[in-house]
Amino acid sequence: GVRYHILRGVLDTQGVKDRKQRRSLYGAKRPK
Repeated sequence: GVRYHILRGVLDTQGVKDRKQRRSLYGAKRPK
């Protein structure tokens, strides 16, 4: 659980653009 969380943070930093594409997957705050 913890490792996964940290890994997510790393991917989040390295893949900011990817994050926007995977907005639905991440469940981040998505603008209506």
